Amino acid sequence: MHAALESIATQLAPALRIVTLPTAYLAWVRDGRDDLDQPVERHIAKGGEPLRDCLRRASPGEAILLASYCPFTVAGPYREYGPVFVAADAQQQPPLGTLPVGGAQPYLGEAFVLRAYSREERIVDARMSSPHAAASELATFFAQEEVSFVLARFPTYGCYALRIERAA
Repeated sequence: MHAALESIATQLAPALRIVTLPTAYLAWVRDGRDDLDQPVERHIAKGGEPLRDCLRRASPGEAILLASYCPFTVAGPYREYGPVFVAADAQQQPPLGTLPVGGAQPYLGEAFVLRAYSREERIVDARMSSPHAAASELATFFAQEEVSFVLARFPTYGCYALRIERAA
């Protein structure tokens, strides 16, 4: 891992944790239904699809699932459903104290969106970010008392990537 990116991972570890998709959701999806109670789609990866369960990019030929997911629990105008790819078979969990920004095919890539939300699941703040700016921006977000969690999103399609919370 590049030294600057390794520094970001180290900075996040003590104060924040990365949250992957809920285990119950993954079981439901692998059983064939998604958050909207629709059938999931089964695909063979072309390579590079972002797998939300293991926070890595899919390998060409890998069995993957496409399903709807809602990262929110509170009804209201910010509640939304969007498409997510997950591995067809259960995968090893990634390190939950590190932001997945390194490697040959980084999960988050060179640019991503960070959106800070309140406990009521309302947007408090948002920024276009990068691996080099993320630690500082997350520290700024979490320094605000009203920020409960942050969602990272892929900028091109706006899809959900992962959730970041204060460490317990």
